[in-house]
Amino acid sequence: MVDRGIAGRVALVTGAGQGIGAAVAAALAAEGALVADVDLKGATHQVDVSDVDGVDEVVDQVERTLGPISVLVNVAGVLRPGRVLETTDEDWRRTFAVNTDGVFHVSRAVARRMVPRREGAIVTVGSNASGVPRTDMAAYAASKAATTMFTRCLGLELAEHGIRCNVVSPGSTDTAMQRSLWTDDDSPSRVIAGDPATYRVGIPLGRIADPADIADAVLFLVSGQARHITMQNLYVDGGATLRA
Repeated sequence: MVDRGIAGRVALVTGAGQGIGAAVAAALAAEGALVADVDLKGATHQVDVSDVDGVDEVVDQVERTLGPISVLVNVAGVLRPGRVLETTDEDWRRTFAVNTDGVFHVSRAVARRMVPRREGAIVTVGSNASGVPRTDMAAYAASKAATTMFTRCLGLELAEHGIRCNVVSPGSTDTAMQRSLWTDDDSPSRVIAGDPATYRVGIPLGRIADPADIADAVLFLVSGQARHITMQNLYVDGGATLRA
């Protein structure tokens, strides 16, 4: 059994109430981490990551009750699909408030505490849509692109303090967010096959990801096995973007 160096560490996971976030929290706990699950609802620590004061309070509470946070995984996110010309100001603002501002708020709060300790790993779960244009997903893709570059810049600034920052970019994954886009029982097959009409490549590996597939990638990047990896963006999408 490989010792990943995760056991006993305090890990904060946002978006842990369901989907990828829940899978990440469970995987970290299985490795022996002390996990603080954070979400708007359905989690031990309930907070809207767009609320900067609320985020600071939760981070303080976690450090008081569990100990110094050495692992942060940003998973919380929202998707409001729609064509650009039909996207409302509220849709755009809320998408960025959670997907981008939220990552900024939580990462800053945790990193400020990591720096004096000169140790830590931060992983942001982005999206392969951040690197490839998607119809009906401009707000989501733009917010994830901003978050991806933010995390890489953060990694550059924190490298001198021994803190690593990386991104995991999933493709289509079997979550409530993904299923909200499906219209019938054949939708998964169409996702795998691709859709030339919307300029979308299918999934070469021929399957939709399970949340555990994404969690495995996160586990690697926060582990000691990735001790010399920072500022990277790992696509976990079955080849769907052809790594464009």
